[in-house]
Amino acid sequence: MPSDISGRLGLEGGTPMLTNPLDDHAQLCPLEPWQAPEFLAHIDRARPLVDPWIPWASLTTDLASATTTLQRYADLSSSDSGRIYGIRLEGVLVGGVMFTRFETASGVCEIGCWLEEAGQGRGLVTRACRALIDWAFTERGMSRVEWWVASGNTRSIATARRLGMTRDGVLRQRYPYRGVRNDSEVWSVLAQEWPPAADGGRSAPTCDDQAEVDRLTGLFMDSFTNTAGRCADLRIIRELFVPEGRIISNIGSDPVIMDVDAFVEPRQKMLTDGTLTEFSEWEVSQRTEIFGSVAHRFSEYRKSGVRDGARFEGCGHKTTQFLRTREGWRMSSMAWDDEPVHVPE
Repeated sequence: MPSDISGRLGLEGGTPMLTNPLDDHAQLCPLEPWQAPEFLAHIDRARPLVDPWIPWASLTTDLASATTTLQRYADLSSSDSGRIYGIRLEGVLVGGVMFTRFETASGVCEIGCWLEEAGQGRGLVTRACRALIDWAFTERGMSRVEWWVASGNTRSIATARRLGMTRDGVLRQRYPYRGVRNDSEVWSVLAQEWPPAADGGRSAPTCDDQAEVDRLTGLFMDSFTNTAGRCADLRIIRELFVPEGRIISNIGSDPVIMDVDAFVEPRQKMLTDGTLTEFSEWEVSQRTEIFGSVAHRFSEYRKSGVRDGARFEGCGHKTTQFLRTREGWRMSSMAWDDEPVHVPE
């Protein structure tokens, strides 16, 4: 992501931000009331994905209501208490991010996101949210950024994890939706936890290459998730790796070196036979270096779940190598080391 994007996100002095690139084909841009026709057409396309999770999606059904939604955010922007931005892919509006709440007195703000199917799989929301968080911390001096999400919204929860957020708690049956009361999870990241900008001396990857490495890593992590009734499916890992790929556990005194099948099969069984439930794993920080057709990613991650009836939490580090093949970027090897597992009291 261009290094200057977070510094130009506000509406300082009444001047709207300019369009800013997220990658070579996508931009972060303002959304204003005069764009209501385009916004409505986009929401109509996105409705099957966002209607359960974004409150105003179910209320934005015609031109008048679309204008009302955008005008509300224009009013919030003018009072420095909220903002909304669109994500354009090849010039077409495919999603967006927003400050749903921006409280300068308390130093706390809340961000949210949405995306239609055409924008998925490119890491656009994650990069756009990072831009908002960077701006909130570095330009506005905020102390805490929050992320409120329905417990069943696994995509949004995965984004919170990729942003390095911590789940603070669950508000049970917080709100009704079509006759069913839903839980809300509260995630957050603090200013002192937000990683500094990458070292300017490192060779910067292209936006498309970085997005693909981000996407592959996210798919790998997400394949283990079996929370909220979801069934884990590790078969995708075979598509992420080259056929000769190796995955190495270096937790004990001797490394355990596995091919992809040897890694996938026992873990698929454990995640589907009741041994390991409510499990998820996510990155909290990463450093990626890309040179030509090879790439390396060093990740810090966290995980939590219930094994044999006992809840646990853990963390560790992964190193992953990638190759650019004729089919695109693929993982070639991965090694990890866990810190001792913590069992909550």
